[in-house]
Amino acid sequence: MESPSASVVSRTFDVVVLGSIGIDTNIYLPGEDIDFSVEANFTQNVDYIGQAGGYACRAYRSLGKRTAMIGRVGDDIFGQEIRRTLEEEGIDASALFVDRSGTARSVNFMYHDGRRKNFYDGKGHMTFEPDLAVCRKVLAGARLVHVNLANWTRHLLPIAQELDLVIACDVQDMTRLDDPYRQDYLHAADIVFFSAVNQDSPDAWIRALVEANPDQIVIAGMGAEGCTVGIADDMVHFPVPPMNLPVIDSNGAGDLLAAGFLCSYILDGYSLEDSVLRGQIAARHVCSLKGTTEGLIREEELNRYHANLRAP
Repeated sequence: MESPSASVVSRTFDVVVLGSIGIDTNIYLPGEDIDFSVEANFTQNVDYIGQAGGYACRAYRSLGKRTAMIGRVGDDIFGQEIRRTLEEEGIDASALFVDRSGTARSVNFMYHDGRRKNFYDGKGHMTFEPDLAVCRKVLAGARLVHVNLANWTRHLLPIAQELDLVIACDVQDMTRLDDPYRQDYLHAADIVFFSAVNQDSPDAWIRALVEANPDQIVIAGMGAEGCTVGIADDMVHFPVPPMNLPVIDSNGAGDLLAAGFLCSYILDGYSLEDSVLRGQIAARHVCSLKGTTEGLIREEELNRYHANLRAP
């Protein structure tokens, strides 16, 4: 077991994010696709702090929430930059462990309409073993835990359940409901988020998940088609809110949908409908940013968009 870089401070957090934080490299293609007929393609390549954990923890902090990040980075220049950034932003990184395999990386080929093809190198995420006692101390002060799919995070689910935290799990782009890798997350979650990018319609999957756990809220992100929410015996589709913003980059859209919804519904007490709208606003906003987790939507900006969109 690796040790964190700093001792755990006894604090109370609104939310603890569990998952991978690392460096993303976005490759913006000059044409419609990669030209495989030539050796060299001249592209714009942008490096930034990203991945699901990076987007989520910076989103919560941008929305004014007391945030902790449980994750791991390498003892390398990338890990040093991530630690420095989290410290400067006031995100608790006392349980940001050292991954001896290095800092996780992603390469995203970006298309003109904001779509991406992702190539993920999680380094040691399949075999990493976090210090459970350290993690318990961080989780014990939280109200909400936002869990991503790095393999080691499944070992913290029983602790979160024992501490009676609200557990939200983002199971991302599922290709089958019975995927064994995702079952721990689906069973532990009070709120499930997934991307419907691999289905024509997520309705059947939402219905199956809610039938298996009637107390669960299930939210499927559908990109330009909006999102669909399932709860108890009800299922509602929400179109994308009309916002005069360009669609440049879809990275982080699902993470911001989740963070915006959870801040609103769990932490701030908004209705389910208003919380979905606020999550969609946060997701739509991040799609207007190019290759960065800087400048994520802030609470006052979210409130302003929300008030304008709800006005008669």
